[in-house]
Amino acid sequence: MSGFTTANTASMVLFVGNPTNVVICEGFNINNAAFTAYTILPFLACSITCFFALASQFRDSKYLPRHLNVAGDLNVRSVLLDPKGAWMGSFLLGSCLAIIIFINFLHVDVWQITLPFAAVKFIFDISWDYYHFLNKIPHPQMESIVLAQLEGYRGPAIPQNDRPGQERTDSVDNRGKANVSAASSFIRQPTLNSRSKKTLLSLFPRLEKKMRAIKQIFAVRFPTLYSTFPRLPFALVPFVFSQFILIEALAQQGWIEVFSRWLVVASGRRIHPTVWLVGVLGVILSNCSGTNIGATILLTKVVRHATLSAPPGTDVNLDAFSRSAAIALAVSSNIGAMSFTFSASLAGLLWVAILRHKGIHLRQGTFARWNIWPLVVMTGVGLGIVSAEMAVLF
Repeated sequence: MSGFTTANTASMVLFVGNPTNVVICEGFNINNAAFTAYTILPFLACSITCFFALASQFRDSKYLPRHLNVAGDLNVRSVLLDPKGAWMGSFLLGSCLAIIIFINFLHVDVWQITLPFAAVKFIFDISWDYYHFLNKIPHPQMESIVLAQLEGYRGPAIPQNDRPGQERTDSVDNRGKANVSAASSFIRQPTLNSRSKKTLLSLFPRLEKKMRAIKQIFAVRFPTLYSTFPRLPFALVPFVFSQFILIEALAQQGWIEVFSRWLVVASGRRIHPTVWLVGVLGVILSNCSGTNIGATILLTKVVRHATLSAPPGTDVNLDAFSRSAAIALAVSSNIGAMSFTFSASLAGLLWVAILRHKGIHLRQGTFARWNIWPLVVMTGVGLGIVSAEMAVLF
């Protein structure tokens, strides 16, 4: 829970930290550096508040053991399956983020920066794996594939090596020599789950056999891509795409105009009512609009329409109204990700999927109960800081 709340809270600082930030920056024409300047104080306040909220909530020893049973000296570096590949990936990721931050004044789309780095990493992984294969060098990544195959085909998971430090590293090196042949034999074996039963009952046994052979060849030659590619969140793409379709449908049917009129009546386009209305709505709609992305797109369109529909010569500061709503939405869309439902954000859906992959099953009710207290205090503190900032600026 601490990792989940921290990741969602810290994502409000950089405009690339969350897709909702990109929507806000583009929808309200906010400079990326200015966005960070606006959100750094709410982030610090929310982080400190969240720490004390979590500490008070999980202070019981059943959640937080007073003493940890640590035996031996652990070598942290030994957990890296492929240190050179890890260094390369870290360098590319850090360079990509740095370039995104420093060229924000050039009005370049984010995807035009991230896509080349992703392509370079993709080419590196393929080349690095194939280099190991051609030179018959045991690839460290192959061990994880073998363990995964053993876990799926042989029953319960294999216990991890308890030997610390260098002993574990040596064992990895020793086992690596047999990884290629071992992976080949394990990949060829049929699974015992429902998917394998469908394979056995298939009307095209030759095709199934050929596909297993191709899978085996691919896993042996490109183990990194073989283990990483299936874990990419492809299923979330149509999910997000549908959110854009639904919001555009609301706009086409005239609901955005109706919602913007309600916002004007409720807030009067004044700073502090706008901050709290948009902020609280952002948190609530993150649970009701599919994800925080849908809520952000919807509220961005509503606020923009409320700004553009203002009559000429109005005595209301429209810049203050628009900017107050934008920063309040930035705070609420990020902390709203840790709400009552897993689907409040893409991060929540990915997070719960990772937990299930690790054998940790968290109920929806427990998730909501644990998030209520941190969410309430962060919403109050975060929006309070935004109100103070807007009062100073305008």
